[in-house]
Amino acid sequence: MDKWRRKYAWFDHIIRAYERYDQRYGAQHAAAVTYFSVLSLVPILMIGFAVAGFVLQSQPDLLASLRQSIAEAVPDAQLREQINEAVDTALDSKGTVGVIGLLGASYSGLGWMSNLRDALTAQWGQAKGELPFLGTLWRDVLSLVGLGLAIVLSFGITALGTGFAELVLRWMGLEDAGWAHVLLRIGTIVLSLLANWLVFLWVLSRLPRKPVGWRSAIRGAFAGAVGFELLKQTATVFLSFTTKSPTSAAFGSVIGVLVFANLVAQFILFITAWTATARENQEPEVVKAPPPAVIQPVVSVRQGPSPSLMLGAGALAGALLGFRWRRK
Repeated sequence: MDKWRRKYAWFDHIIRAYERYDQRYGAQHAAAVTYFSVLSLVPILMIGFAVAGFVLQSQPDLLASLRQSIAEAVPDAQLREQINEAVDTALDSKGTVGVIGLLGASYSGLGWMSNLRDALTAQWGQAKGELPFLGTLWRDVLSLVGLGLAIVLSFGITALGTGFAELVLRWMGLEDAGWAHVLLRIGTIVLSLLANWLVFLWVLSRLPRKPVGWRSAIRGAFAGAVGFELLKQTATVFLSFTTKSPTSAAFGSVIGVLVFANLVAQFILFITAWTATARENQEPEVVKAPPPAVIQPVVSVRQGPSPSLMLGAGALAGALLGFRWRRK
């Protein structure tokens, strides 16, 4: 492993990203984000339910068309009557359902955003610190609105680009040309990648508690856009299999949503760790100063005469012996 890391820079980068992801509890943060993601589904469905109720009530023709479709799809008269009663109940309680859905979506949405920002902050290696409650709540609201606008912008780019391309094909009389549809498909994928790149650029650079520079997140946003597109295609294939039988449609879709939400959360955090561990984003390692030197005098007690006295006596005896030897 160490040999591969020294030989391949890209492999060493992936290992560094995984170590950062693991050391900063990426899986645990992803689990918290997944919980609030799934918790947000019910309030969002309630809001959609209420919006549908207002639309149906203001469009009598659409409501009549819905009742006719129910009559054609349900041959049993009793079951058809029960479904129509459910539709009437939805129209009558749309306001209450909408208010409850908005309250639930606000709670779950802020919880989702708070956990996501904390997770991204941890992967960037930033200290969370002491944050004021009201100030943090207000910033989370702004971040949630900003992310929502980025997502709307990205989907708008994809939808407008695809619709404009189809309109161009009709103007040019190429709606039946196979190669033109292949080019249109490629263009759609490119637009989708561009839209994903914008969203990931916002997530990586603006959502951490201490925003980082745009340049630091450009490469990570591109890698995130490609990976997220692959995840979407895989989820599409999975859902196509789960809708083939009633049992798999009932449980497979729920399991698919859970798995997809967790995979997306883990993928976002790993891409953040990958971006934060790039060479240009790594902070220089601070070498700790050595501990202060302590100078202590050493006192030793010796038995008998000191070495200096013995040396002096030896020198004197040697001098006397030498003098006596010369006289002889």
